[in-house]
Amino acid sequence: MTTADAIIALELGHYRLREQIGGSAYGIIWRASGPQTTRDVAIKLVNREQMARALPQQQERWIGAANNEIAFLQSLEPWDERHIVRLLDSGWHEGLPVLALELMGSDLGKHMATLKSRSETVPLAQALGWIAQMNQALAKVHQYGWRYLDLKPANVLLDPHLRTVKLADFGTNRALGSLQAHSYAGTANWQAPEQFFPADGGGYASSARSDYFSLGAMLYFLMAGGVPLRFCVDCGQAYRDHHVAGADLLRSRNAGAIPAALLPQEEERFAAGIPAAQRDAALELLRVLLQIDPALRPRHAIQISRMLHAAQGVKPPRGAFDAVDPALGMRRPSAVNGWQTMQGA
Repeated sequence: MTTADAIIALELGHYRLREQIGGSAYGIIWRASGPQTTRDVAIKLVNREQMARALPQQQERWIGAANNEIAFLQSLEPWDERHIVRLLDSGWHEGLPVLALELMGSDLGKHMATLKSRSETVPLAQALGWIAQMNQALAKVHQYGWRYLDLKPANVLLDPHLRTVKLADFGTNRALGSLQAHSYAGTANWQAPEQFFPADGGGYASSARSDYFSLGAMLYFLMAGGVPLRFCVDCGQAYRDHHVAGADLLRSRNAGAIPAALLPQEEERFAAGIPAAQRDAALELLRVLLQIDPALRPRHAIQISRMLHAAQGVKPPRGAFDAVDPALGMRRPSAVNGWQTMQGA
């Protein structure tokens, strides 16, 4: 068992574990000190105790997920790390892959729980700003040829000043180019319907638009004071009780159909905290993101960005740099700027 003060030797340096700050069945996160004059980092280890209990096939999947995450983060260009957690180092420890990541202040799950305990809420401008940053991060994942498939509060890290969010945990990534239905992937409480309810031929037919459903679930969660959608709660409970067979149980309770993702009372709760001038645009964004049919969700991140601008009551000047617009945030040549390198903070 890995304990505090253990030394982890990776490719670029040695790291001393200080305290465990997170974990799951798959991985354990430690705060660690690195080489002198460097900031503390987050060390992500495969959960060794769970590995010892798992079947060989499950062990291979976990190791493959860690290697997949390392490969994805290593593929990013430095300018693409604006809203994706940075990989600082990697290597192997006791036969298992290890990641050293930038250490962020908290995550949205913990932050929302703290606000809820104080009966506080997230201001609309901040919630929409965070969603815009998540949208830009998803645009990067998709640009590099992947589906994220695990957008949830615990995977959205916050800086200490609450201005910037970054996506973390990319072991669930699936290649966008593959059109074949895949095995179960993600977290039931935050999944798109097509991730939880298998396709007619078996397997799960997810796409980039699956990430947009989860973005809508996150938008509701932020604006509802940390309360998740009933759809998400029911899927999570069904999975805990019956694993993947829980999907059939939920269908049987709804005359064979997939349950509605957004209930009328949830629309009312969402709208209650939004000024009248922005309410219709914000509701339209929520509704389109939470469509059961993936084909009815936004086609790409730029469409979401424009809807976010409408919800924010903002209309940027044509051609102006906008750091949260995926097309401009990429800071790469495009038709928008005459194929010139984009500049901006």
